Formats: sequence, C-alpha cells, structure tokens
Amino acid sequence: MCLILFAYKIHPAYRLILAANRDEYFDRPSQIADFWTDDPHVLGGRDLKEMGTWLGVSKDGRFAGITNYRDPSSWKSQAPSRGRLVSDYLTKHVNAEAYLAEIRPKTSVYNGFNLLLGDQEDLWVFSNRGTAEKLKPGVYGLSNHLLDTPWPKVKRGKRLLKGALEKKGDDLDEALFQLLADRHVPPDHQLPDTGVSLEWERMLSPIFIASPVYGTRSSTILLVAKNRRIRLVERVFDEKNKMVASSRFSFMQE
Repeated sequence: MCLILFAYKIHPAYRLILAANRDEYFDRPSQIADFWTDDPHVLGGRDLKEMGTWLGVSKDGRFAGITNYRDPSSWKSQAPSRGRLVSDYLTKHVNAEAYLAEIRPKTSVYNGFNLLLGDQEDLWVFSNRGTAEKLKPGVYGLSNHLLDTPWPKVKRGKRLLKGALEKKGDDLDEALFQLLADRHVPPDHQLPDTGVSLEWERMLSPIFIASPVYGTRSSTILLVAKNRRIRLVERVFDEKNKMVASSRFSFMQE
C-alpha cells in the first residue's frame, strides 16, 4: 500500500472515511477483498505470497493498513513480511494500543513501514522509522514516508479528499475513486529524493501509478459510519491500468 488518505471524526455521518491505493509489482499474486476463509470475521485483500494484507477490517470494527517507508539504502532482503503485521492485528481480539505495545519491541527486524491501526475508540499511526501517535480528528495523508510528509501526492490527495467529503451516498464513493485515479505528475523540482532514480521518482509521484511492471494494483475505500455500518469497496487493475474486478461489502459492526 503506497497511499492512504483518510478523514477521521470530522464528518457528520462517518467516523472514518478512508481511500487507499495499493501499489505493487503486477507479478505478485494477490486476492481481491473478501471475507477470509480461514478467519471469516476479517475482510480484506490478501497477498498470496506471504498471506498478509495491506488493508483490512474486522467485523468488530477494528481496521488496519500499511505503507512501506521508502529507503533503499536500508533494505533487508531477509526481513519478515510487513503485511503480516496487518493480518495479525485483524485476526487477534486486541485493541490498537495493546497491539502496538506488543509489536513495538520487535519492529526493528522489518524493513521500513507505517502502520495505521484503528479500533472502536481510537486511531493510531506507528512507524518503525518514527514514533507512535494517537490521532486527533482531522484529514491525513500517509504515503512512503512519515504521516503527512508534504510530498506532492499527499498534499494533492488531502485537498481532493476534502472536496470529496461534500458528497453523499454513491456520489461519495465515486468521488473517492475519482481522487484515487488521479494521475497528475508534479514537476521535477517538487519530487522527493528517496534514494531511487529520477525516472522512478517521476513514475511513483502520481496518486495512481501507471506502469506495465509496477503500479496501482487496487483502489479501496473504507467507510465506518457513526451508526456502526461498515462499507468497503475495492477495484482491481491489471498491468494495462484497466479495471478487471471489483467487490463491495456492507455490514453492521458487531
């Protein structure tokens, strides 16, 4: 997952409105969002290589998402899968703060990541390249650096999200997917320097990454209403950047 945009406790109808793009190599096998056969109370996509996930929600209202922290110089080829941090949280019956306390002493073995964890009460963000923070109401953006790092895609995404919040019902869904499909490429002087080539910085800079080898594999929206109804909608794309599948779920939080 390379971009998570979310509005937390600022909407009259929704406790959380989240829009996220998962960027990955197209040859990595994965499964579209669904309830898991081995843990039926968990809804999310699945990385079929490591059996973790990049974004998911449980029937009791806990949710999690993860983005990589881009730092090629510190890459560990034998590090454990970061997506398992998300799946482990969703399959356990613990709150976000307790899970963070459990994993924090062990996160140095992972490559860089940002982990977003929510439960019925709180929303936390934690990076093994930064700190843990319980979030206050607001609009946030999380890409491949720390929370709200002002990369062009984060700044643009937050602005587009604020505009989308004015919509209702299906119009809100479409507005969120429209912002996730944004392919604006910022000028070179605005690009971050993360240790990859300028060509890769350009390719990775839009909200929606279009490339035949690596790009946006799926776009997902998650809405948690104040009446406890949870809605998750996902669209999946192929290497030609065409939508090839979609899924939609709506259920009441247990």
